[in-house]
Amino acid sequence: MAERCDECFENLQLDKNSFNLGTLEDELRVDGLCKDLLLRFYEETCAQGIDAAEATTLASSADYFIRDFIVAIKQLNIFSERPGLVRQFAGNWYIVNTLEPRDAEIDRHLQGIRSFYRFLHGHGLITFQYLQTIEKECDDRDFYAGRIDSFWDIQGDGYGEWERQCTLKDQPNSP
Repeated sequence: MAERCDECFENLQLDKNSFNLGTLEDELRVDGLCKDLLLRFYEETCAQGIDAAEATTLASSADYFIRDFIVAIKQLNIFSERPGLVRQFAGNWYIVNTLEPRDAEIDRHLQGIRSFYRFLHGHGLITFQYLQTIEKECDDRDFYAGRIDSFWDIQGDGYGEWERQCTLKDQPNSP
């Protein structure tokens, strides 16, 4: 992989508060801001020597997590440093909202999420501690594979217990 091309892009400056949600209009506006940020991620990934096809795969996976889950489902500012979001996404939401969830596909999404959060950290938009949290959640591939297997094994009214083991509900005392 090529070294980062610092001359290719000036420092990324944005107001993280502009990603706050409250109304439908906010969600549409934030969706556009996310598209722009994801395009910047794609462009910088290419500038680092990653071929366009791989950069597209990484950006598409990050896009799925950021726009479809964080913004649309969780209704969160993408800079909210809330542990557990990757786990909720990969261990529940992705599985339930995909016709045929597969380990290889979730691995691809996790790679995109990891790369995108490294990009955010590289621009000083998230803390190193939160990047480490994201990376740890992305590394838990055996857990996600087990969640997919256990989803297919649900019988009768077993969905409730399956969902409680990795719930999408915000836990009390969560930030």
